[in-house]
Amino acid sequence: MSDQHVPDQHTLHVDGEWRAAADGATREILDPVDATVLAVVAEGGAADTDAAIAAARAAFDHGPWPTTPVAERAALLRRVADLLQRDREELGLLESRDAGKTVEEGRVDVDCVSDAFRYFADLVAGESGGRVVDAGSPEVHSTVVHEPVGVCALITPWNYPLLQASWKVAPALAAGNTFVLKPSEITPLTTVALIRLLVEAGLPDGVANLVTGAGDPVGARMSEHPDVDLVSFTGGLVSGTKVMRAAADTVKKVALELGGKNPNVVFADACATEEGFDTAVDQALNAAFIHSGQVCSAGSRLIVEESVRERFVAELARRAERIRLGRGTADGVECGPLVSDRQLARTEEYVASALAEGAVLRAGGQRPDDLEPALKAGYFYRPTVLDGCHREMRVVREEVFGPVLTVETFRTEDEAVALANDTEYGLAGGVWTADPGRARRVAGRLRHGTVWINDFHPYLPQAEWGGFGKSGIGRELGPAGLAEYRETKHIYQNLAPRPVRWFKG
Repeated sequence: MSDQHVPDQHTLHVDGEWRAAADGATREILDPVDATVLAVVAEGGAADTDAAIAAARAAFDHGPWPTTPVAERAALLRRVADLLQRDREELGLLESRDAGKTVEEGRVDVDCVSDAFRYFADLVAGESGGRVVDAGSPEVHSTVVHEPVGVCALITPWNYPLLQASWKVAPALAAGNTFVLKPSEITPLTTVALIRLLVEAGLPDGVANLVTGAGDPVGARMSEHPDVDLVSFTGGLVSGTKVMRAAADTVKKVALELGGKNPNVVFADACATEEGFDTAVDQALNAAFIHSGQVCSAGSRLIVEESVRERFVAELARRAERIRLGRGTADGVECGPLVSDRQLARTEEYVASALAEGAVLRAGGQRPDDLEPALKAGYFYRPTVLDGCHREMRVVREEVFGPVLTVETFRTEDEAVALANDTEYGLAGGVWTADPGRARRVAGRLRHGTVWINDFHPYLPQAEWGGFGKSGIGRELGPAGLAEYRETKHIYQNLAPRPVRWFKG
């Protein structure tokens, strides 16, 4: 890993300058594989946050970026995408080390980030100058235009640091905004690297500002600050509601992506052939255990038709037991650790509560005992399959964010839909069936923002991402993802003004 992407304690980026925290505070970033210190970064506070917001405010009100021609903004985004690909191997490795995922997952993340920057560049470059509105008179010229919302506070989670940052940064810049970005204090390293690439690409000073630090005070100050026009937050439900309350007094725009408890519904007809059965089992593993289940759209609720439940779960558990854990850069490793000791303890507590409530352990349920000695201090947990689950269990209702899969069963299509929708979240879900009519019916009835049919997890930058219910407000990606970072203005021009004579005096 070159020095270019290894941060030092100057990880705050304010008005074009890399700096340490105002009070000199720092934070150690731990490698989740072995709990050793991976890096030391600045621990920003309220004063640093205020300075970053002031820089973003000045850059928006007086700087060139909001009025930069769309073609130039798009060109910069494409340069960023090229730089990401130039540094793909180093960034993929850094994402693996920081978040604990496999290095191949890290590389895929870099590719997806590049795609997001290119998508929003193409989207804005292909737009017209506004929508002409027919006012019913040749003497009136009426248009609807879109303008940048202003200063954006962008708060991102620890599970996909680089990817989630791109979903906010790319549309914010494409629309002509300035921003302050706060990555998770647990996994900030690739976000620091992204800001360096924005600077290298030629982004003007003050447009992109970065404050590394904790949610309180940094995220809280960003959410409540009167000079912030929009706050976009991705993370947990509890923190998201705090962001919303903090933003309410200044009536700023709010976009929230707050996770999910996502059903993966498997009908018996999907398993009628050996190939179909193998695919459905394989995809159920992917749905639940990619990145150790630390995915907001993880298919952590397997809802399987009763007639195939036993065979399906037995094979699922057998394969889950064979998943190889270890350092994400090692050959043959399929799954890394959880991101922190806190997340490990949380996962253990959920499994214990499920077993106490009557769940049947079919696989995992413990820390691995076959790791090499150097990894014993890491935050590893075996992929876990819990059978015999029901809706009243905490592990079924609440987001675990760990490698834990619960199994529920159904007999009829209506029952399957009812179970899949029986959640306060509504982010994503999957449907497995060989019947095209059933696939369309069930997908249409599911109250989730993304529904996969005979697949799980893929997303497209041109298709909106977000959820129903407590999964959040607003959308990322797609045209609606760009619209989050804009204000809509109607311009009505009277081409032949004359007195109205409403008042006779």
